Amino acid sequence: MAERMTERRTSLLGALLATLGPISMSLYTPAMPQLVEAFGTTESAIKLTLSLYFAGFAFAQLLAGPLSDAYGRRTATLLFLGIYLAGSLLCAYAPTIDLLLAGRLIQGIGASVGITVARAIVRDQFVGAEASRILNLIGIMLAIGPAIAPTLGGLTLVAFGWSSVFFLMVGFGLLSCLAMMVFLKETTVPDAKRARPRPVMEAYRSLAADSRFLACALVMAGSVGALYAQSTMLPFILIDTVGLSPTQFGMGMLLQSGAYFSGSIALRFFTRRFGDDLAVRLGLLFIGVGSLMIMLSVQLIEPCFLSIMLPVSCYTFGIAFVTPQMTTAAMFPFPHMAGSASALMGFIQMGAGFAAGVVAALLGVPVLAFGSVIPIMGALSIAGYLWFLRASRTLA
Repeated sequence: MAERMTERRTSLLGALLATLGPISMSLYTPAMPQLVEAFGTTESAIKLTLSLYFAGFAFAQLLAGPLSDAYGRRTATLLFLGIYLAGSLLCAYAPTIDLLLAGRLIQGIGASVGITVARAIVRDQFVGAEASRILNLIGIMLAIGPAIAPTLGGLTLVAFGWSSVFFLMVGFGLLSCLAMMVFLKETTVPDAKRARPRPVMEAYRSLAADSRFLACALVMAGSVGALYAQSTMLPFILIDTVGLSPTQFGMGMLLQSGAYFSGSIALRFFTRRFGDDLAVRLGLLFIGVGSLMIMLSVQLIEPCFLSIMLPVSCYTFGIAFVTPQMTTAAMFPFPHMAGSASALMGFIQMGAGFAAGVVAALLGVPVLAFGSVIPIMGALSIAGYLWFLRASRTLA
């Protein structure tokens, strides 16, 4: 039976679920250069651990969403959190790079439930301004975990070695399981028929045929997807090229998370006076300016911490303005399959980040990849919004 939770509980549980994926990346990134030596492997192989995590995360969402529609948000969440814990333990005890790769893939599969169910439980219970307000609150809290995680990961790495980073993920997974078992109410009416292949394919077909949904997903792919793409590049740029230590890198990433946090706070005040539509346009302006700064700084300035992170912060500030309204607009027409809608949107944005990471790896030079791939994603986000406006006018 579907139950309604308070805005506060929905926000807190949604934030805990939504941070599962980003924390699992940001805790890990300071260790990436050290893992090259620890496993006696290549930089490309370690980058592949992140790519496999992305791949597992992206594709498993397409399963996690329908399963949460069919068997309930609570059951699906606990199932995938169990998978996440298994992957984290495998990574922590991995004796070879092959097992580390397998563990990261399993971790990604388990973590995929986080953002999928977080958005679905909001859509199950709230719409319009209420939904945007909760998603904004989730965004504010979402900035805190990934802000602290790289610093915590860097300090733990120095003190206890690379495996300790994965034990931190085990602890976070156990905390999430406990919180969901105690506090998460079932917010949808489960229907096992929704897990059958034909209803699943029909749901995704109807979503793919909706131009406004696809346009919103494209905006999210170019904005949030850029954050995932950056995580494959920034550790090697800031540690190997700029010369930061893993601990310094972790602390330096506070600038990015601080920009997202500041943007989320500013959005709450901005929307009260000017509305959601203008907020999205302002956010895209920051994304466009950040993209231009990234492209020019790489071409004109010798890479240093500020030449890399100031443009990233501008871009990230804009993302905070774009995300709540675009998520609400994408999911509003699909209350009967919120899990599937959330999953497909997550797949598109995560898939964009994964594809960008692959392109970056093929380019070979992290600074060059950063200066070309991220601005292209910014342009993609702006193009998606123009498509959304056109589609909305057509259907009006």
